[in-house]
Amino acid sequence: MPESQKTQLKISVLSDYICPFCFIGHKRLASLRDNYDLKINWCFVEIHPETPALGYNVSMLDYSQEHWDELMTNLQQLASEESLQLSPQTITTNSRKALLLAEATKSLGPDYFYLLHEKIFDAYFIKGHNIGDEQVLRRLAAECNIPEQTIETAWNDPFANGPEDSTPKALLPYLQYAGVIQARSVPTFIFGKEILNGVVTKETLLEAARRMA
Repeated sequence: MPESQKTQLKISVLSDYICPFCFIGHKRLASLRDNYDLKINWCFVEIHPETPALGYNVSMLDYSQEHWDELMTNLQQLASEESLQLSPQTITTNSRKALLLAEATKSLGPDYFYLLHEKIFDAYFIKGHNIGDEQVLRRLAAECNIPEQTIETAWNDPFANGPEDSTPKALLPYLQYAGVIQARSVPTFIFGKEILNGVVTKETLLEAARRMA
């Protein structure tokens, strides 16, 4: 459909770059662009601020082995549906600097933002790189031609390096918003007054878009 004929939809998404289901949700949401002019407010919510930037084995997360195996089976099924080949999910990391960098990049416009947005997700879930590592993020930013000043602005917050019980100023409104709407998970998709918690099907997203339109 020509861009001029597409209905504009303004929606919000609660998301974190270390959440594999957010990656799947991002891919599914992108499919709506075939029929709609999406204006997405990406609301970045850090789900594991306690994790060090160096990362650690997922066995240290608060999941039983049975529950973790069930999550990974479900994830692989979802990834297969989207034709994604994920790297093994063995290490988790801290996403704070990745979230701050993406948030700051919004000021450069959607072309810069979405290029970085994709690269961060792909680096972590497809290539298995540690997006908690500042040097990894600087490399991704350089690949997107993001100015050094934008990077420094992103990480200039006094809480950019923690502590875990802090929230950087740039991300605080999103955490507060998640509380107001009583979001139960990431991803969460907000289509007007309709809230969809967790990874949902493309059909569910499309139906919500139609209702909103």
